[in-house]
Amino acid sequence: MRLKDKVIIVTGSTMGIGKAIARKVVAEGAKVIIHGLEEDLGAQVVSELGAENALLHIEDLSNPGAGQNLVELAVTTWGRIDCIVNNAAIVAASDIHTTDRAFLDKLMEVNTYAPLFLIKSALPHLIESQGAVLNIGSINAWSGEHNLLAYSISKGALMTMTRNLGDSLFREHGVRVNQINPGWVLTEKEIERKREHGLADSWYKNLPKMFAPAGRIIWPEEIAAATIYWLSDEAGPISGQVVDLEQFPMIGRNIPKDAGTIPHK
Repeated sequence: MRLKDKVIIVTGSTMGIGKAIARKVVAEGAKVIIHGLEEDLGAQVVSELGAENALLHIEDLSNPGAGQNLVELAVTTWGRIDCIVNNAAIVAASDIHTTDRAFLDKLMEVNTYAPLFLIKSALPHLIESQGAVLNIGSINAWSGEHNLLAYSISKGALMTMTRNLGDSLFREHGVRVNQINPGWVLTEKEIERKREHGLADSWYKNLPKMFAPAGRIIWPEEIAAATIYWLSDEAGPISGQVVDLEQFPMIGRNIPKDAGTIPHK
């Protein structure tokens, strides 16, 4: 019960990593605002967690005032806000040829601006509770896949924002801000994306060691387990940190260039 009686907003929690995080924080004693775009899926999550523990809000985070609406719902229902988990994101393929201003603006609005303004809307309540923010980034923040240009830009900006706010908000107000960068995670959306790429639904069952040393990719529940430390009081005064959650080092990795990776007879 490391989060007993805390009130937590988890954006993008009707499925995938966000849903796993919502389940985990409730198991640790918290109340949670479930948010997303899929009302039917969100209703299933609330039903599973119990109406006494979870409440659903459906809204596009690019809507003006969306963050304030989440804050008001939490405060009206439970009287406080202890933590924000900025998990919602648009993952959409693009490169320099297919990224236009409108496309980039949409991804930045949801992936970068919305977390900032949700934090801003919740800040008075986070100051009162000496709360914590956890931004869910991506290993693509460091450079990104070649066909995830706009997405990678948005996550790189989020990472810088985390460090900046993690310094200033903790020093000035006692509010911690940290970030985790998940690697390759087996979510419903990832299965859907790979289907669009023409892969069979079983693509994740036999992956090259170069991409998945464990022989599999990460489960959403494993990411969720890692969030509890950052949201709980166990993290103490640690703020402004970004931690990669992948099976291999993201910085400095130099993959082998031998018979293990180069096609040969």
